[in-house]
Amino acid sequence: MSETRHTVLATDLDGTFLGGDETQRTALYDWIVTHRDALTLIFVSGRGLDFMYTLIETLPVRPDHLIGNVGTSVAAGPRFAPLAPLESWLDASWPVDAGSRIETVMRRHPGLREQPGVGGRRRSYYFDDAAEAEAARIEIESLGFDALLSDNLYFDVLPRGVQKGPTLLRTLDALNLPAQRTLVAGDTLNDLSMFDTRLAGVAVGNREPALDTAIRGYANVYRSPHPGAAGVLDALKLFHETEDFHGVIAGHRLSPTTV
Repeated sequence: MSETRHTVLATDLDGTFLGGDETQRTALYDWIVTHRDALTLIFVSGRGLDFMYTLIETLPVRPDHLIGNVGTSVAAGPRFAPLAPLESWLDASWPVDAGSRIETVMRRHPGLREQPGVGGRRRSYYFDDAAEAEAARIEIESLGFDALLSDNLYFDVLPRGVQKGPTLLRTLDALNLPAQRTLVAGDTLNDLSMFDTRLAGVAVGNREPALDTAIRGYANVYRSPHPGAAGVLDALKLFHETEDFHGVIAGHRLSPTTV
């Protein structure tokens, strides 16, 4: 299908692009296939790049670019190659001794269990005790890193100022993609930084309650009543069809109001 409008969809995976039932996922993927020439698809996930490479082989649609490891890894284009400007920024944000400094702190919090197979410029853990996780967060942030807690389970240690949202903005800039035509989609607190960019966004219906609270008052975020892929498609169709949309979403209806 040849279209004059172009849309960028930057979407989380688990619970969002991969969420909902099979019928809902198929509807989203079919819509993307039909409009493929008018859509740039970016996966933005806490998952690692290796996971995404394997996932892609099972999907009927192929993303154009990947942002993995909660914004600490980027792979762009047909060959999923590194982007030099992003690599320089990410490397500068993650000192060579980051891992050992973080491990020293985390040994004092044995209730947090390291996640296996994590790549990128981060360290990731599971937690059960919110109080212990909060104590670890305070120590980690005193070292100059960011600690991101999400879904009452995940504890990510990230370079200061690096998360999905900031990395997405730099990726859009590096690839000369239009921010005003970008829709972001997510369901947990590790997607909050994407909504913080003030890009147009959709929080899908199965969103984490803590995310729902955090985005209260965000005029750029549409709270879809539909879960996962159905929520993404709900917003994507309206966003794509609204040529002059600049990021304002009123109530439960995408609004063409310009900011």
